[in-house]
Amino acid sequence: MSFFAVLLALALEQFKPLPRDNWVFEGMGAWLGWCGRNFDAGQPRHARVVWAMAVLLPALLVAVLHALLYYGLSFFLALAFDVGMLYLCLGFRQFSHYHTDIREALERGDEDTARRLLAEWRHLDVSEVPRNELLRHLIEHALLAAHRHVFGVFFCYVVFNALGLGPAGAVLYRMAEFASRYWAHESRRADAASGHEEVADLSARWYGLVDHVPARLTAAGFAVVGNFEEAVAGWRRDAGLWLRPNEGIILAAAAGAVGVQLGGAQALRPHHPGRQVDLGAAQSTGSTPGLPPQTGHLSSVVGLVWRSVVLWMLLLALLKLANLLG
Repeated sequence: MSFFAVLLALALEQFKPLPRDNWVFEGMGAWLGWCGRNFDAGQPRHARVVWAMAVLLPALLVAVLHALLYYGLSFFLALAFDVGMLYLCLGFRQFSHYHTDIREALERGDEDTARRLLAEWRHLDVSEVPRNELLRHLIEHALLAAHRHVFGVFFCYVVFNALGLGPAGAVLYRMAEFASRYWAHESRRADAASGHEEVADLSARWYGLVDHVPARLTAAGFAVVGNFEEAVAGWRRDAGLWLRPNEGIILAAAAGAVGVQLGGAQALRPHHPGRQVDLGAAQSTGSTPGLPPQTGHLSSVVGLVWRSVVLWMLLLALLKLANLLG
């Protein structure tokens, strides 16, 4: 079921993508806000309760619904449910249109439009950064977005589905990733309640645990479909340049696979202080070896991501075929 569910969800998402600001993410934000208001009293144990209610409970409910459909009603109803949940969790087109529009603007020399679109996408102030830094940030954010919205969801779904839990893994990953950003934003707000720091720290740590294996599988995929030797060398040598270990592994492997210089000490400021901003993805302590980012590297990164998608889908198909034949 997993192969066809992922394939159908990706196809559906290509033809009818969810917009960036959609009812799904609005509902997730409302749910996390309700959990925080009702269960967070500023103590470490309360932070664990908030995270369990906000992240684990939806995943558990999805697992129960999948089991009821699969074992109690129909395989096809369960498949449709899995496709629907993956459609809501997978988000290829939620970021790829930004990447495409920015790339096209840079290719025709319209740097002002490219800067405006990147600031709109990531809510970071890029008005003063040089062109190569603009390209570098675009490449880094595109790679991380591909991991968070495609590969991370894909790997967690496949593993949990193999355990009979259906799309619970996809929901767990999406909620854990969203919760880490949501509570980081809430803890930075000047008018935030004092207890949000505990929830933010816990959400970041537990998302790091959830993402530990998916991040390494994403990096491994980039190495296989890119320059394997340089990708592995970059993984071992440069992963520690970034603030977050999982992101560092992905970006270091991708930099080696494509042969582009990523990372840099220049920090970026939020463009809209009131919006959720992922500052960690823009912070590193040094650069990887390789060529300075050029416009041509944008197409190379897109090719790297799509080849990796094909690789993992082929492996999943082969596993499913071996299971059927065995």
